[in-house]
Amino acid sequence: MVLRSIACSRTAVVCSLAFVIAVTAGAASRPGRSPSPDNWPQFRGPGAIPVSDNPDLPSTWSTTENVEWAAKVPGVGWSSPIIWDGKVFVTSAMSEAPMKQPSLGVDFSNDYVAELQALNIPGEEVERRVTARENELPNEIELSYGLFSYDLESGNLLWATRFHEGRPPVGRHRKNSYTSETPVTDGRAIYVYVAFQGLYAFDFDGNQLWAKRLSPHQVYLDFGAGSSPALHGSKLFILNDNEEQSFIAAYDKNTGKQLWYTPRRGLGSGMGRKSGWSTPFVWENEVRTEIVTLGPGWVISYDLDGDELWRMSRFSQTTIQSPFAWDGLLYVTSGAAGEQNKPIAAIRAGGSGDITPSDDATEGEFVAWYNRVAGGTYLPTPVLYKGGLYVLGDTGIFAMYDPKTGNRLYRVRIHPQARNFTASPWAYDGKIFVLNEEGDTFVIRAGEEFELLGINRLDEFSMATPAISGNRLLVRTQRTLYSIRKGREEERRARVKFQQLLDMVQYP
Repeated sequence: MVLRSIACSRTAVVCSLAFVIAVTAGAASRPGRSPSPDNWPQFRGPGAIPVSDNPDLPSTWSTTENVEWAAKVPGVGWSSPIIWDGKVFVTSAMSEAPMKQPSLGVDFSNDYVAELQALNIPGEEVERRVTARENELPNEIELSYGLFSYDLESGNLLWATRFHEGRPPVGRHRKNSYTSETPVTDGRAIYVYVAFQGLYAFDFDGNQLWAKRLSPHQVYLDFGAGSSPALHGSKLFILNDNEEQSFIAAYDKNTGKQLWYTPRRGLGSGMGRKSGWSTPFVWENEVRTEIVTLGPGWVISYDLDGDELWRMSRFSQTTIQSPFAWDGLLYVTSGAAGEQNKPIAAIRAGGSGDITPSDDATEGEFVAWYNRVAGGTYLPTPVLYKGGLYVLGDTGIFAMYDPKTGNRLYRVRIHPQARNFTASPWAYDGKIFVLNEEGDTFVIRAGEEFELLGINRLDEFSMATPAISGNRLLVRTQRTLYSIRKGREEERRARVKFQQLLDMVQYP
């Protein structure tokens, strides 16, 4: 069912739970299917490289400066926007009852654990109390899941589709959401994945093409999910690392039929957890096309039929970042606060079997370099730009490496107030942009010497990785979707004023 709010506008909260059926026949042209610099089809963009060479992208913004439009997004969701042919798509989960709100950083939880442990409270009781305060469990909430389409030029809501209602299949940490998985599109359909619940396909008018129900599995400490789907040719790939049976699976994008299912072996051995939140990466290299996955302790690659090609150990138990490739090398990192093993590795194409370097070696036949304590990231995925590998830590530590050798060129704290980073960095115009949870984007000059150029503030909780379309930057905060574009404040104010005048008109 395709739905539209009775009174949708850019300046009002759009599409509450009171929906009405909308007539969409002929409302939108058929989407284009060819690659375009204006399209951003998946998490971290084309090729999972969030970089643009458009010289007209903005470097400064605020809630008023360079804001082309700002649209309210209902509910809660940390999926990134995707963009195709002038349309922006995001997912969200809504509830009539209050939902637990996110908290900044990880200290909020860790301090509470330390406080309870100091009182000599037994471990099981500590876990119970932390779960009660930090998590939202399935029996506590009823949800309505939606896919929303916005016009890229104006920010107007085009349509909203509700694709599932009911209690969530698993819980979530208050910082996570029930729709943290970013959709993917091929220009023909939008493919939405909600882990443990379902895989869905919609056309560009919001009509559901097919739906595939999925089985729930227990996630570590009920933290929820976060791995986005990947697309190659006619196949959709999903990665699901959980405490019961981790797997990778492929589905026919045209029908939703499962094509293959491969259990993942050996994950988290001796580590105490098996769950992961990393997005799979389709690596098209000079040897073959493969699906690279990061899970607790291992990076594992599969061919397009689900057979394992190679694996490499020595990665940490916390795996949220996503693999990516640049100039013939695959880059993988992992790590979290309290873990000594925070590696970064660069891997060559063509490996088979176990390619882990022997003993304490820092390279191997298919490993260009490996640094066990380089300072791998907890949440953000690094970005490679203009010959530099830029690594952002969730606590605000920023480092640059030579991507060919692994040599570190600098490592600094971005700013005394720069903490709590979840979104992955992006780059353009000779600059690296890093967005923290407070809604502040720190602008850093690309190059071998660190220089902070400025701070752009949106003053709203932010965890989603932004998207780029032509000369626009799309930023999703907790409640708002922003289109950031140079010199558009006057145009935006004029549109808002015109809308206000329309709202004042009295009709007989």
